[in-house]
Amino acid sequence: MRWREPPGLLAAGGDLRPARLLAAYERGVFPWYSAQQPILWWSPDPRMVLFPKEFIYSRSLRKTLRNGPFTSRVDSDFSATIRACAAPRRTGPDTWLNDDMIASYEQLHELGFGHSIETYDAGRLAGGLYGIQLGQVFFGESMFSLRRDASKVALARLIEECRARDIQLIDCQVASSHLASLGAREVSRGQFVALLRRYARRSPIGSWAASAA
Repeated sequence: MRWREPPGLLAAGGDLRPARLLAAYERGVFPWYSAQQPILWWSPDPRMVLFPKEFIYSRSLRKTLRNGPFTSRVDSDFSATIRACAAPRRTGPDTWLNDDMIASYEQLHELGFGHSIETYDAGRLAGGLYGIQLGQVFFGESMFSLRRDASKVALARLIEECRARDIQLIDCQVASSHLASLGAREVSRGQFVALLRRYARRSPIGSWAASAA
């Protein structure tokens, strides 16, 4: 889940076919580039990760989950979620999610690798996140929030789904104080690759919605 430009540029070029994307994720590499650039492939060192069992529920988040106006769903509207993540933000640089990337991740969703979690307020999409699952690893790609705490609610739902599905690792990609406050921490690239060798498997799961509570 990207917040600032990471170190670790490995290569430029190629394409965004599902097979290439999955091969990249298996090796700890992801695409990130702007409209005027070739496809750039990154593997930051260190890497920020979140182990689901280490997620920190703040007092305010627990209160929001208990009393707030939000409901959450899984794989309910992947396309709306990724497009909301691609929408211009009030602050910060322009979005890196272009039409080609959106189409590629939608293909991964159709193939059973891409998943989204949506937060709703009174039936309207208020926040969410999406990413890629390979075996016991969830590669978090991006999140958005139109209401305060809506993305945190989506992240809390992700933690529930990871625990229920025996997902051992969430890749957060690049360090941020926000993620650190929720329990994420940095590991070396070597440690991260070792974790992928242990937990990442290229076997499509299918829609999470079919088995969601």
